[in-house]
Amino acid sequence: MKKLLTTMVLALGIIVSASAQYENTKIKVGMKAPELAFPNPDGKTIKLSELNKGRYVLIDFWASWCGPCRHSNPGLVNLYKEYSAKKFKGAKNGFTVLNVSLDKDKNAWVNAIKQDGLFWPNHISDLGYWNSAAAAAYGIQFIPQAILVDPKGNIAGMYPTGEAAEGDLRKLVD
Repeated sequence: MKKLLTTMVLALGIIVSASAQYENTKIKVGMKAPELAFPNPDGKTIKLSELNKGRYVLIDFWASWCGPCRHSNPGLVNLYKEYSAKKFKGAKNGFTVLNVSLDKDKNAWVNAIKQDGLFWPNHISDLGYWNSAAAAAYGIQFIPQAILVDPKGNIAGMYPTGEAAEGDLRKLVD
């Protein structure tokens, strides 16, 4: 057990170190968020610009095959439950989550949504894996990763996981 714990702590340290050294050069807080328009599991195109009208949108980049993503999903579910029905300053339509999957297998993607209880309706993917056009637009080089977009369509925050946005969301609640 002690060996397993040591291995887990070492692995976490490597992940934290790698993410601390990573700097996204494609997007920055304050800039206009690049448009996303991709199909959901039913084939209907969901656009960030339509979701974003009068609301904060947390864009969560993840994949079914990503262990750290799947591990952080319960926290994202709790975040959605806590904040989706609240009123936000300057956002008449509140808050929602837009999951962007870097999967390449549609069945694995859909099954992970169900297994992890990601019950909100906003899930998109071009099934491009690491060649995802959405990931390229946002300079995503590791997952999980999340971007908070304000009601005006500007990037308001960048986080290593979706639940890491909670401090900023708490400050924005009206």
